[in-house]
Amino acid sequence: MKNLIILLLGGCLLIAPATAQKKNTKVEEAQKVDAAQFKGLKWRNIGPFRGGRANAIAGVPGNDNLYYVGYTGGGVAKTEDAGITWKNISDGFFNVGSIGEIAVSEYDPNVIYVGSGEHAVRGVMTSFGDGVYKSTDAGKTWKNIGLANSRHIADIVIHPTNADVVLVGAQGPVHGAGGERGVYKSTDGGATWKRTLFVDDNTGVSSLSMDMNNPRILYAATWQHRRYPWKVESGGPGCAIWKSTDTGETWTKIVDGLPKEMGKIGVAVSRANSNRVYAIIEAEKSKAGLYRSDDGGRKWNLMTNDQTITARSWYYMEVFPDPINADIVYVLNAPALRSIDGGKSFQGMQVGHGDTHDLWINPKDSRNLALADDGGGEISFNNGRSWSSIGNQATAQFYRVNVDNRFPFWVYGGQQDNSSVMIQSRTGGAGITDKDWMNGPGCESAYIAFDNPDDPRYFYGGCYQGQVNVLDAKTGETKDVMEYPATNLAWAPKDMKYRFNWNAPLINSPHDYQTMYHGGNVLFRTTNGGINWQVISPDLTRNDTTKQDTSGGPITNEGAGGENYNTIYYVIESPSEKGVIYTGSDCGLVHVTKDGGKSWQNITPAGLPECLIHSIEVSPHDKATVYIAASRYKFNDFSNMSYKSTDYGKTWTKIGAGVATDDFIKVIREDKRVKDLLYAGAERGFYVSYNGGVQWTKFQLNLPIVPVTDLVIKGNDLVAATAGRAFWILDDLGALQQSKGEFGVTNLKLFTPKPTYRLNGPPAFLAANGIELPGLGQNPSEGVVFDYYLKQKADTNKVTLEIMDLAGKSIRKYSSKKDESFKPYPGGPPAPVVIPSESGVNRFAWDFRGEHLVDIPGVYVLGDYRGHRVAPGHYKARMTYKGETSETEFEILADPNLKATAADWTAQQELLNRAESYLNELNTSINSMRKVKKQIETYNDVMKNEKDMKDILDAGKELIKKIDKWESNLTETRSKNFQDVINFPNKLNAEFFQVRTTLDEHDPRVTQGVRDRLQDIQADWQKFKTQMDEIVKKDITQYNKQFREKNLPALMTEPKEITINN
Repeated sequence: MKNLIILLLGGCLLIAPATAQKKNTKVEEAQKVDAAQFKGLKWRNIGPFRGGRANAIAGVPGNDNLYYVGYTGGGVAKTEDAGITWKNISDGFFNVGSIGEIAVSEYDPNVIYVGSGEHAVRGVMTSFGDGVYKSTDAGKTWKNIGLANSRHIADIVIHPTNADVVLVGAQGPVHGAGGERGVYKSTDGGATWKRTLFVDDNTGVSSLSMDMNNPRILYAATWQHRRYPWKVESGGPGCAIWKSTDTGETWTKIVDGLPKEMGKIGVAVSRANSNRVYAIIEAEKSKAGLYRSDDGGRKWNLMTNDQTITARSWYYMEVFPDPINADIVYVLNAPALRSIDGGKSFQGMQVGHGDTHDLWINPKDSRNLALADDGGGEISFNNGRSWSSIGNQATAQFYRVNVDNRFPFWVYGGQQDNSSVMIQSRTGGAGITDKDWMNGPGCESAYIAFDNPDDPRYFYGGCYQGQVNVLDAKTGETKDVMEYPATNLAWAPKDMKYRFNWNAPLINSPHDYQTMYHGGNVLFRTTNGGINWQVISPDLTRNDTTKQDTSGGPITNEGAGGENYNTIYYVIESPSEKGVIYTGSDCGLVHVTKDGGKSWQNITPAGLPECLIHSIEVSPHDKATVYIAASRYKFNDFSNMSYKSTDYGKTWTKIGAGVATDDFIKVIREDKRVKDLLYAGAERGFYVSYNGGVQWTKFQLNLPIVPVTDLVIKGNDLVAATAGRAFWILDDLGALQQSKGEFGVTNLKLFTPKPTYRLNGPPAFLAANGIELPGLGQNPSEGVVFDYYLKQKADTNKVTLEIMDLAGKSIRKYSSKKDESFKPYPGGPPAPVVIPSESGVNRFAWDFRGEHLVDIPGVYVLGDYRGHRVAPGHYKARMTYKGETSETEFEILADPNLKATAADWTAQQELLNRAESYLNELNTSINSMRKVKKQIETYNDVMKNEKDMKDILDAGKELIKKIDKWESNLTETRSKNFQDVINFPNKLNAEFFQVRTTLDEHDPRVTQGVRDRLQDIQADWQKFKTQMDEIVKKDITQYNKQFREKNLPALMTEPKEITINN
């Protein structure tokens, strides 16, 4: 037992080996994947549409409907309807999703500057930026114009008559010294920058304000600050207010009347009175508050030290004077506050979310406000008495993701700044609405566990400071089950009995869901729903008490729990071995127990510095293989730190080739079907590896650039939690699994789709036209989703797809070529679907249906011309391209929630086939008789002036009347739109459509009413079919006889249809 130190702590055996990093002596060929080949695969955003934290917002004077909002992970969004809908406009242009500031030029509103990197720097859920972005076309396109090392930008001001003159207040890196800090100025629209105000490497600019009446005058607030993993420092000699009188070229400190020791400051000059300047200042409580100068900053006076306006100073401290009334001023905190007496007193405002960060006031109408808060962006036109919704922005920040086994499965996670969320992964409608999700247990930082994944009743959720509660879905009531109830708020962590991370892990055992684990500085276990908890480990952290003191300073303490340090940050029990549990701490230690917690071993990779263990993954293919994802971003180190072990952590290999600079992996998951196929969520996106992490490839597809915080594989779908764009699902990993990232020389490959449940999906017209309804989470396409590879884009070559039963009978055929002969009309069939045929992997959904039914061109009929949906069972698909063929078999499954037998499905399909057969026969007969009628009309037109042809003309007219009368019983020709169907009686073909639609439902059990109705209309059709036969055999025969007597040519219909014989 060389180099082993054995400690006995609290009855637990702690083994701390001097681990050595394994040398990778085996030369492995790094496989690089061409992500562009998979571009046909698409993630879908399920929501929820409940906004996440926004730090920046701006409107456009003169256009009360146009606003821009910047989120802390969701990029930039734009509304052109005053907040009714928001649309992201930064995707595809920005390299980051974290936004700190937005400024729109009043001189030229097409010019917009965006500062990336949020300015309200949290200890959790804070992401960094890469400088300034600029648009000159109102947000259609963007370009990065520099200051990449600023990391976090607080303010941008633009000259009121020259959009090329712009100044940036760079806050600088939050976790370390250096970077681009201070005030930067450009006079050429951002082509070049000059730093005009700099204090030191630890001080940046927290606020910048321009006098819009005299743009030579500016005010800036500098802020000395730093975040450590265990503490936030706000305040120091670098904190001050500065003034420039030469458009920001030079600066003078103006602090007369201000506290000597200050922290974060917000400063703003009044547009209504250029001599009046407001400053909200963090200082010792008796001196903190709102200060005002009425002489341009020469002298300051404290107006109020109401602690409400300066609480949690590092997070807020924003001040905004009304542009029309100098005595009205707003201060943003929790809540938003307004003063109408020049800052002497403040009253709270009712807004959509209590934590507020940025405010835009329309300079032409100060009743018009735009607010950015922890719920997103919201607009008011009545001084804040009412606001637009924040329930229409899918910008939630989630820490973790969990799923259950219900069908369809539900997705769970804690949403920062809000509550935990429980949301359906899909519905049967147009989208996932606010009716399809609910608040969960715990709070914003929750992990969520449950008593029974198949049918959960009790949901367990964590919260900061170690809180745990259970939600009873039956009663709607919650119960606290915290191990040791204590507020712990504002306590030094070293004085707490147990230390818990803000995002403390709470998980079920995969072997027994009645067993749950909760991580503090020790690991807890319960087997009775939290009524009793057992400590099953010693302290599994570094337990460095020098990093467990008060969590804020030197002025303001921060004791919510986000800075609690030396805590367990991740827990996982091996899915293959009960009692094999791994933990990772926020200070960089990794431990394992193989006996359910009786003894523990420190398996931290040798040389791994103090860091955050984001996540741990145990391979589903090899019980000894484990992956960890770590980072040191809280130490201002943004490098990737991911490791792999194949011997339970005895030795480790660092993995990470291919991960971009300044990016780091947060979570690794191994595919459940293909060994060494790894998926990774990172700070700036998503990666895959096909060789166990030796080589990684950025694999973003349509997933926005956003931190991916957690991943879980459910069935064969991949579910992602993001820090700013809510939950996403990549449906069916089959193409990635079956291709193994390579396609060889083949021109064509049809992949086997996952077993597909026969469920409803979005309305067909939405999918056909690529329509995404605003404010709704996305459902998967209805039907079997086929992924297929084409070596080249099929420009002139046709790609075909045929769906068949196992006997080879054709059900549906598709082509990559558009049917140019198709002519749409109201009430007619949909256009033939064209399958995609781009180079690389394409994705197409067959909607379970057979070929379209026969229509009557130009006639509006209340009905669905699409073929009916087939029954669950086994089928096959054949694809052809450039002489090559690729086939696969696949399975359609019944909804497991249905109580239907095989006999029910057989009966349904038999009646559907019968109803469609009659309907096709009916419409075909109408079309044939219309062709006869057209021939008669043609001859009548020719003979209308021939007196000796009167008897034939009259016979033709009578025959047309008889055909019209016969047709009038079968279809209604007066209807022209869907509302006409209530004006004119629906005829027999509409009745067949009705019965067919009633039959073709999710539940296949056929009602007696449907059987009776189908029998009746079938009898009606037989009656009219007999009438048609009489017309053909009697009337048309007599008509032709008259033609022969006149020695005239015959009237013919198309072959195999009704014929008027000579």
